[in-house]
Amino acid sequence: MTIINDEAFGKLEYKNNFWRGKTTIKMFGVENEILLSVDAYENTDFSNVQKEAFLSFIQDMENIMNEAEKHIYDYYIENYEEYREMIDSKVEADQVVPKIHSVSGLKRLVEPTELIVRRVRKDGKRRLGLLCDVSWDIENGMGIKMEDEVVEEVGYQDIVL
Repeated sequence: MTIINDEAFGKLEYKNNFWRGKTTIKMFGVENEILLSVDAYENTDFSNVQKEAFLSFIQDMENIMNEAEKHIYDYYIENYEEYREMIDSKVEADQVVPKIHSVSGLKRLVEPTELIVRRVRKDGKRRLGLLCDVSWDIENGMGIKMEDEVVEEVGYQDIVL
């Protein structure tokens, strides 16, 4: 078991092909301590692009998360009727996939669980993925794909894995 204390990421332990630690993010007005996973081999240094991606996210978290919340809301509004149809009971559907009218309605439905700092590809973009548990899809959860501090996509978790 290898443990390091990185200047950008803090205390990390190498597990399951990722360096793992903790970080805190604010989503829907609530601070959450979540898993931080940095995509790198055990015996390599983190790239400057990975460090920039994480530090830029931390520095501009409020704006990035506001954008992410709007994207999540748009995704939810686009898909919630389909999820409601999969549930037999209207009472259960109202609890698991309720009709909401604002971003704040997502607060009790979406819980961030992990921030992934992806490896650098040839395009050199700063890539992050935020994984969330969601009430309407317990198996697949939700992923938020970010590149260069811009939310690119919201969907199943596999878009960032």
